[in-house]
Amino acid sequence: MSTEKSVIFLFPYPLNEAPSQRFRFVQYLEILKNKGFVIETHSYLSQSAWKILYQPGRFFKKFLCIAHSYIKRLLLLSQIKKFDYVFIHREAAPLGPPLLEFIIAKILKKKIIYDFDDAIWLPNYSESNRFFSFLKWYSNTRVICKWSYKVSCGNEYLCNFASKYNSQVVYNPTTIDTDNYHNRISNQQKEKFVIGWTGSHSTTQYLSQIEEVLQKLENKYDFEFRVIADIPPTISLQSFKFIKWQKDTEIDDLLTFNIGIMPLVNDPWASGKCGFKALQYMALGIPALVSPVGVNTKIVDHGVNGFICTTAQDWEDAIEKLITDKNLLSLMAANTRSKIIDYYSVKSNTDNFISLFS
Repeated sequence: MSTEKSVIFLFPYPLNEAPSQRFRFVQYLEILKNKGFVIETHSYLSQSAWKILYQPGRFFKKFLCIAHSYIKRLLLLSQIKKFDYVFIHREAAPLGPPLLEFIIAKILKKKIIYDFDDAIWLPNYSESNRFFSFLKWYSNTRVICKWSYKVSCGNEYLCNFASKYNSQVVYNPTTIDTDNYHNRISNQQKEKFVIGWTGSHSTTQYLSQIEEVLQKLENKYDFEFRVIADIPPTISLQSFKFIKWQKDTEIDDLLTFNIGIMPLVNDPWASGKCGFKALQYMALGIPALVSPVGVNTKIVDHGVNGFICTTAQDWEDAIEKLITDKNLLSLMAANTRSKIIDYYSVKSNTDNFISLFS
């Protein structure tokens, strides 16, 4: 009798686009296949729908894309019955009540592994899609947690929330593939010092926390503030340079940084963040400067592989130290990667991830 397990993965965006998908489960797919798992993957949005989702306007086109995607999800239910597990990242459908999850859990009687890495039970939406915000059912998260076999969460804050509704909550950190992807080290000897930030348009709002500090430092030092994102932020800095995010050049672009920053506002939504920017920086030998929000204080060891910055003065002092002290910069850079390999890598977390399907 065969003991192989089968898993169908349901997620919002095309497979290799959104960071939350790539670093939550996509990098484990080949590992699961090599372990004998039968795998299928299904995104809610098509590539064409993904391209227009965050463009301003185009409401009717977006509505048609979302409706077409929902019909595809409904038709997919007939195939789900052949799988042992249904891995759902964030939600089976982005709008409306959790009808699909109800059918999967209560009618088809399938084991749902429910995965999320943000405080998705809190109202949050992009300005370009404000029109659809009234269709978001933020209470879905609680209900899906109750119906799930296991819940996979990216940090302790999220685990604490899920534990109110499910007794089988697994802390499954966002991880970095340090062997096959983030497998190089930044050369700190650069002609011009580069302060870097990477992220999506939804998190560029946090750059306002650091803008005045960088304006002040511009008057004293020659550096470049480099932003890698899908959409350019609005920022008033002479040192600012924008690089459009592309998967093929992502690592090369990150390797141009001397230091990486991750400013955040200390609110419930930011507390659900899983420190992905800091993980990326440190995996590439780049010291991380972060706000003391959520999991950041566990990832970064203050004064060892980066700095935890609470006030504007903290940010200014930390950046200035690393611009002016090359020995400190090199020492911190040397201490970054080992922390990620030991605690936040695919290698260190593989057994934990596989345990979700047991």
